[in-house]
Amino acid sequence: MQITRRQALAGAGITILGSGGAARAQAAPFRFIVNVGLQNLDPISSPSFVTRNFAYLVFDTLVSMDGRGAYKPQMLQGWEISADKLTWTFALRPGLAFHDGSPVTAEDCVASLKRWGGRDSIGRRLMAATESLAATDHRQFVLKLAKPFGGVLEALGKPSVHVPFIMPARIANGTPPAQQVPEILGSGPFTFDRAGWVPGERASFRRNARYVPRDEAPDGLAGGKVAKLDRVEMATMSDPGLRVAALQTGEVDYLEYAPVDYLPRLRTNRAMTIAQAGGQAELMYCASLNHYLPPFDNVLVRRAVQQALDRREVLAGAGFGEGLGQPDCASLFMCGAPYSSTMGTEEVAQPSLDRARALLQQAGYTNQRVVLLHPADSPLLNPYGLVMIDRLKRAGFNLDVQASDWASIAQRWVQRQPLDQGGWNIVPVVYTGFDLANPLSNMGVGFNCTDNQPWGYCDPSMTPVIQAFEAESDPAKRRELAGQLQKLSYEAATFPIAGQFRSPAVWRSELRGVIDFGFPVIWNIEKPAR
Repeated sequence: MQITRRQALAGAGITILGSGGAARAQAAPFRFIVNVGLQNLDPISSPSFVTRNFAYLVFDTLVSMDGRGAYKPQMLQGWEISADKLTWTFALRPGLAFHDGSPVTAEDCVASLKRWGGRDSIGRRLMAATESLAATDHRQFVLKLAKPFGGVLEALGKPSVHVPFIMPARIANGTPPAQQVPEILGSGPFTFDRAGWVPGERASFRRNARYVPRDEAPDGLAGGKVAKLDRVEMATMSDPGLRVAALQTGEVDYLEYAPVDYLPRLRTNRAMTIAQAGGQAELMYCASLNHYLPPFDNVLVRRAVQQALDRREVLAGAGFGEGLGQPDCASLFMCGAPYSSTMGTEEVAQPSLDRARALLQQAGYTNQRVVLLHPADSPLLNPYGLVMIDRLKRAGFNLDVQASDWASIAQRWVQRQPLDQGGWNIVPVVYTGFDLANPLSNMGVGFNCTDNQPWGYCDPSMTPVIQAFEAESDPAKRRELAGQLQKLSYEAATFPIAGQFRSPAVWRSELRGVIDFGFPVIWNIEKPAR
């Protein structure tokens, strides 16, 4: 049976405008479509972008990144730094309250940071460099470092997975970092309607009347988070064509990613606005390899994957050709970002199936089964996964392709079972420059020997260089160290990259105040009445 646009919209939990007088009489909520369905509500336990998008509505951060990449106070009124840069004193701004009316305290901040620090790559390293982190009164807390750490504000202002959002101390202290919190209680500009949440389909929010925004104008994730929308709905649709049709008719207002096949048509439609954010807002296709299980416990087999993923072919096959893709970019830390480097790129400059086959033969690969989890419901990952499958098969891998929805794959991805108990070997993934641009958060460097993420790599030669980067505050020296880390990551094939590209958001031009940052920023938006 063919699914109509009306049926698909209803399945996404979206009321169809014009379907009845009652629907017309109510002010329509702001509706935005995300890439995949929302299953996990905890931004610390979940590595998914959709959870990050959800969390920015409900939670708030101590420090935020502005549109130029600078770090600004958000929940904080400010901070003081000792002369030796080892003691940081932070003060909360007044008027902060959680959605239940309870005040946000310094104790809540300390507990939230410690929980985040048990999960996130930068957070773990910051906590390891910390002598103490404690509240000194209701609105003030002090971070005392045991050794130099050059990226304190970069850590607290980390914009993407995992973001150090603030939640009540009783929740943060009572929930291990990898376990989902039992209650969603933030202090952000919107409140979450948990009763109306349909996992994997839709979530709804209301303006938080208690929220006190900063006085500054909004700028990226920084400045005043003024909620101008009374109601917000976040949903997903599996069919790209239906997403575009719903946007054009006004049944939805914003798409997290414009379907690439429809971009030429959308660009000529004056009723549509295409996002222009670049640099760290761009994305990178990558391959998440399970280093815990054979055959990817063998570096030569991992290098074979690295050679099989031809960036030009991947980007063309996924639809991100001229004007959208950067196939010549071989920087692990993203081209156009602060730590972009060419060091070590000879390892990946010219991928080759012949070299991939030779590496498999050198590794002694004997046709072992390789379980590839294919996210068939993701408009971004599905086409990339199809190209990856073709390239790996042609290289000589014996693939067991298991297609599923992203939410189910994400749950398997964080587990460590053997293959016959639901385990996996490889997952096609995509990350933003916000996740990859800093070596300490980069998936191929920052989790080295931490044993707290699904891929589980550990290269001892990388450890002292990471430690030197952590302690360094001079930008030029940091860039040199970042180049060394990139070289080591490529040699160990920790987290192969497969091409940098732009997949812009698109929204209706009638909206006012949309912040073009690189992922959905819902505050400051105004929607005209119809």
